[in-house]
Amino acid sequence: MSDLRALFGIQHPIVLGPFGGLSSVALTAAVSEAGGLGGFGLYGYDGDRIRETVAQLRAATARPFAVNIWLPTGDEALPNPQHTVFAQALQPFFEAVGLDVPGRPDRYLPPLDEQLEAIWETAPPVLSVVFGVPSGEMIDEARRRGIRVVGTATTVAEALALADAGVDAVVATGLEAGGHRVSFLKPAEESLVGTFALVPQVVDAVDVPVIAAGGIADRRGVAAAFALGAAGVQVGTAFLATAESATTEMHRDAIRRAAADGTVLTRAMSGRLARGARNRAVRAIEASGTIAPFPMQNWLTGKFRAAAVEQGLGELQSLWMGQAASLARARTASEAFAELLAGVAEQT
Repeated sequence: MSDLRALFGIQHPIVLGPFGGLSSVALTAAVSEAGGLGGFGLYGYDGDRIRETVAQLRAATARPFAVNIWLPTGDEALPNPQHTVFAQALQPFFEAVGLDVPGRPDRYLPPLDEQLEAIWETAPPVLSVVFGVPSGEMIDEARRRGIRVVGTATTVAEALALADAGVDAVVATGLEAGGHRVSFLKPAEESLVGTFALVPQVVDAVDVPVIAAGGIADRRGVAAAFALGAAGVQVGTAFLATAESATTEMHRDAIRRAAADGTVLTRAMSGRLARGARNRAVRAIEASGTIAPFPMQNWLTGKFRAAAVEQGLGELQSLWMGQAASLARARTASEAFAELLAGVAEQT
């Protein structure tokens, strides 16, 4: 176990999971101010929005924080010729929120080069990546600018690939985690390893610090992660339920009311396997058998999901949460952090 505190310049080895689309400056700053490493997901952000966000984070906290990006696997962000077919399959959902079926965009996501240019300019303290291995050029440029790089693995093989590439730390995320399964060497369905099995194997396999993630929501989970050899923990769902989160009150309430078996792994909402609440939209899309590939599905459903949030229609939203959701409480970020920190104290 290596010391994350020295690596990141933080007081406590607790990392905020960077939920793309649900991150807030307030929550990220609150975790950093508490002595952990706040994390902000930049999924879908163009260069200007990244610059603005990093500036806001720096204005909110003088302490270290991380930003997160998704690595592309090819030309997936370019328009898909089957767009209209897949869009029409979702017509009932657009009608339910009063929207027309959206036409094909120029791109589904901003280019990685544009995102990286903004990251190099703003030089956040830590850059974390998912869905792949950062290139040698990326790691070299990050080091030149004093940025720590963290990779994310769902299997031992992925952790080894990341460590061999030169990342500073690896997040080992078990199948219990909420949100997307960030597998990249094999299909996500073939990479479903639980946190208790994954973390000690990754710790034994790599020479960089390992951050445990998935199913950790209170002091007991934190203490268990350290007993498995983790250098730190990354927590998402428990913080999504806090007042500072960018989630809606409906989403926060759904997290706190979730049953232990109330989540599902599905490709329905984004085209990639992700864990969240099983609601009417998930059931209907799965039953249709028509799910576009990522990122087209995510872009399409994102249109009616955003409208559903505004209209308070929980059955049409993507309510991301992990299997330990029911352990979350109605707390502030600092209160949630204090609960997790008690688990660190048990191991010191």
